[in-house]
Amino acid sequence: MIEKFIMAGATPMHIADTEKGEKCVVLLHGYLESMLVWDEFVPLLEKELRVVTLDLPGHGISTIAGEVHTMEYLAECVALAMEALGIERYSVVGHSMGGYVALAMCERYSDRLESIVLLSSTTSADSQEKCDRRRREIELIKAGKKNTMARLVPHAGFAPENVKRMKDYIEDIAELILITEDEGVIAILGGMIERKDRGELLRTSGVRHMFIFGRHDYYIPNDIAEEMIASDPTAEVLWLEHSGHMGFYEEPELCARAILDFICR
Repeated sequence: MIEKFIMAGATPMHIADTEKGEKCVVLLHGYLESMLVWDEFVPLLEKELRVVTLDLPGHGISTIAGEVHTMEYLAECVALAMEALGIERYSVVGHSMGGYVALAMCERYSDRLESIVLLSSTTSADSQEKCDRRRREIELIKAGKKNTMARLVPHAGFAPENVKRMKDYIEDIAELILITEDEGVIAILGGMIERKDRGELLRTSGVRHMFIFGRHDYYIPNDIAEEMIASDPTAEVLWLEHSGHMGFYEEPELCARAILDFICR
């Protein structure tokens, strides 16, 4: 992949692009991640698709633009980045928070989207309980205790059966958390608290969409996923039976094949 900085409007963004392929997919990472999480996943896609990855503002080495990074702002950055690359139509795969950004793109840029894959993500807004938890995380960061998050968060992303096998990946994710700037984490948390429910929007958008869930996802329990599936009969669905929240690490070949079959159809 070719790495470079481009201007997404007024926002400098760090991106990587395979630069080959008739159809294109942009992979959007989740909260406390960066485009580095896709390094071993891209080779599973790039023979059939042009693949673009990027650091969403507030993560990786992309810039921090303000005190709150709304999902709408992040969606605009992605759309402008794709514009700058000269790519008019593309699919989006959004992991966790990246899915929230994909949904915001669906609201504002649906004419550019060929399809959306929500990978361990939801269409609903945060519950009050989750908003409160995010506010506690903000206070933790402000208190200089990000290392506590780095110690606890990565393990929770994986199915119990995979924790030992995924030890090196867990350490890599912990390192990503530690090097993410505090202001960026706070801005993203604020944006996630503000986001709205987009289930009805997705259902009526006319954009083809797919849900991929891990059977052992700590963050999206099975009953919540099943409710989301039941409310959207037009969505294609894949359950990763041996995955938690990080299916593209835990069952990469199965995950990639499903994405390719869906996007390339």
